[in-house]
Amino acid sequence: MKKYSIIASVFALFVMFTVFACEKAIISENNEEDTPKGNLRVSVSQIEKTSFSALTRAAVADVCTRLNFAVYDEDGTRLKLISQTSDKEDYGTCSFQLAAGTYQLVVVGHSSNGNPSMADPYKIQFTNSQGFTDTFLCYGSITIGEDPVDLELTLNRIVALCRFVITDEFPADVKKLRFYYSGGSGAFDATTGFGCVNSKQDVKFDVVATQKQFDLYTFLHDTEGTIHLTVTAYDSADNVLYERTFDVPMQQNHITWLTGAFFTGSGASPTTITGVTVNTDWAGETYLTF
Repeated sequence: MKKYSIIASVFALFVMFTVFACEKAIISENNEEDTPKGNLRVSVSQIEKTSFSALTRAAVADVCTRLNFAVYDEDGTRLKLISQTSDKEDYGTCSFQLAAGTYQLVVVGHSSNGNPSMADPYKIQFTNSQGFTDTFLCYGSITIGEDPVDLELTLNRIVALCRFVITDEFPADVKKLRFYYSGGSGAFDATTGFGCVNSKQDVKFDVVATQKQFDLYTFLHDTEGTIHLTVTAYDSADNVLYERTFDVPMQQNHITWLTGAFFTGSGASPTTITGVTVNTDWAGETYLTF
């Protein structure tokens, strides 16, 4: 598969400026810098949203509950950081006051329980305790001169999603499910949009009778990859009742559906493709059963 270049698509957006678009004061969370009348004014106007839901485009707050805006110098040293939550009045817009020069701009959209570490653009790190969610990125280089710069940006999805679906009934004594997987990453390099560490991702769910679908996100190290997934079912005392393993092929900006009878199935670990890949301009879906 031809490697998808986030940098190239974002750079094109950076030349599409509008004049003096940001006028209101910005209210945001845990900000290092928040300058209402800065000379770099950023607005998130669109977020990629294709086959992960029924919509093709959506308002920012409908897609992610947090936005992180960071400015770095050319060497990757962070100079400015603004973090926002979707309940804020001017969610999706912010300003920075910068000296003349060339900078790296990173904007991340997500719905985790906290903000990722963003010390440099080469390792944006989420943790197991924060959780992993649908995540979107805009990255590019920007030059500040005498005149203010206004940017209207589109964020692109950079995660791969394994959608695990259980088709049989939950035994009465099963109270918790754990999904433990490797092969992907909980951190990504903003300059490439790909995973940059070898993570052990760990996601836990309390069993609800009506929930049969579980979404597992990761940042792949390339446009394609495989995660090794262990699914474990526990009782209320954390005793292991059922456990199965799967090797799941994944693609960036792509859903891999993994569906089957978890409790009454054969227990064999290999998965077989039973459907087809449906490609669109932006994403696709693959159907597997176990």
